[in-house]
Amino acid sequence: MPLIPEEPQIHESAQGPRGTAAGHPAPTPRPVPGPRSAASPRPGRPGPGPARPGPPVPRPHSGAGQSPSPRTENRSEQRSGPQIQLIPAPVDGALDAAEEAVDLLLEAGRAPGDILVLTTGEQHPWTEHELSFGEAAYWAQHDARDDVFFADASAVERAAARPVVVVAVNGATDEAAARALPLAMGRATALLVVCGDPQRINAVLGAGV
Repeated sequence: MPLIPEEPQIHESAQGPRGTAAGHPAPTPRPVPGPRSAASPRPGRPGPGPARPGPPVPRPHSGAGQSPSPRTENRSEQRSGPQIQLIPAPVDGALDAAEEAVDLLLEAGRAPGDILVLTTGEQHPWTEHELSFGEAAYWAQHDARDDVFFADASAVERAAARPVVVVAVNGATDEAAARALPLAMGRATALLVVCGDPQRINAVLGAGV
């Protein structure tokens, strides 16, 4: 069955610094993030402000005889599989949506080391920065499991399982995305969050999710 996007408020809060419809501000380079904690917002974000919508936490399935929300439907592949949540975003906004989802999870109390972020297209600036010091040092941070870890989706088979996996479908071919998403689901033990174009995601996954 196709995934149904989450509520608009999650989508709107997941647009990051690129902005939404009005104004269309020019994209600005993202800062390279450093170590984070549940109390630390993503580098470059303003200080505390108005309360934002709650984190992307899955809701239970509708029971028999009840109609699911036309905009929200979370599911698991099996009873023991992860919950799956789709956050609609354009290709050039998928990475910002993923970063926002991470912020919301951290604010909800999820440990940074619980979260793995994968990108199907352009690498996250943190990934590029850390790889500049060599793959050994980069993967040592993955093994330490004391912070959010960002990786290219092509390296998902090397990544260990974590409670939460966030995927930014921000590029690459449909074939690459179709290969990466099931593998990402296999790495998530509790929650898989997919940020991207719902039509494209449903097309590459088909009835597999």
